[in-house]
Formats: sequence, structure tokens, C-alpha cells
Amino acid sequence: MLIETKRLIITEFTIDMAEIVQENSVDEDNKRFVPDEVWETVEETKETLEFLISQYGSFEGPLVYPIIVKETNNNIGYVQLIPIDDGKWEIGYHIAKKYTGNGYATEALKAFLPVISKEAGVTEIYGICLKENEASEAVMKKCGFVNEFTGVGNYQGVDREIVRNVWKNIDERANC
Repeated sequence: MLIETKRLIITEFTIDMAEIVQENSVDEDNKRFVPDEVWETVEETKETLEFLISQYGSFEGPLVYPIIVKETNNNIGYVQLIPIDDGKWEIGYHIAKKYTGNGYATEALKAFLPVISKEAGVTEIYGICLKENEASEAVMKKCGFVNEFTGVGNYQGVDREIVRNVWKNIDERANC
């Protein structure tokens, strides 16, 4: 995969990205909002990247792609499409804390959603976040997600206050 925006490149992981991926994974926001995507060591990160790389070209497991800033060549996070229950898919994304507040997540999602939904052959993608993650909820709204549920729900095996949004791939969409 190769998607380019004005400022970003979304591409495939390589093993040599393990150190920066590990560094980005241990920031306080990632630990707070997606603790299952925190890797404490570079070795653990390499094992995870090997698995993620093995998923490219298949729609059996998670499809995770790094986000690179063109100007600096910095890997700042990732976007992903993850299979969930009953043939449904969920979007995921993380921008390392030192890069947040620059519109990178919105820019990446707006480019990624139409491409990945077409490749996966899906018309709906869910976005689920903790209710307290207001920044993530704002990104989803900017990208055309519509709220489907707000309340207590299962989030990584624990009942928490969540927001579940849905994005529908409608040809010639104005926003995404």
C-alpha cells in the first residue's frame, strides 16, 4: 500500500521501523487509550511487526500501516483496519503524542478510509473509542463518522464508557 497526502505517506511496515514504533507505542496517550498496542521492548515490537507484515495481502487479520511525515521522514504513528464481530471492521489509529494537534490523524484517515474500504470490499467501518478520548472522537467526526452508540460497552475486555461511530463508504462523498 502506498497512499500520499499533502504532508503524509501511508505505506507498509518494515522490520527496521521497530525502534521508532516501540518508542511511539509507549507514550502516555497510547498507554491510556490503547494499552494492548504498547510494546515495552524493541524485540517485542519486531515480533509484532513480523506478524503485521505477514497480514499484508490478506483480509484475515489486522491491516496496520505506518504514517510517515514527508518533510521529515518521521514515522509518527499508524492507521489500521481490524476485523471485529460478524464480518465487521473497525478503524484504528495512533499519532505519537509529540505529533498530535497537527491534523495528522484526520489527514491520514481521510486518505485511508476510501482506499482500504475498497480494497477490503466493505461499505461500513466502525470507530470505537473511550468516551474520555475526545480528540479521537473529534477526528472521527471530521472524517464523516456518525455516532451509533454512546454508553457502557466492552472495550478491550472491560466494561467502559465508549463511543461507537460508523463510517459508510458512499461514492463521491464530500468529506472522505
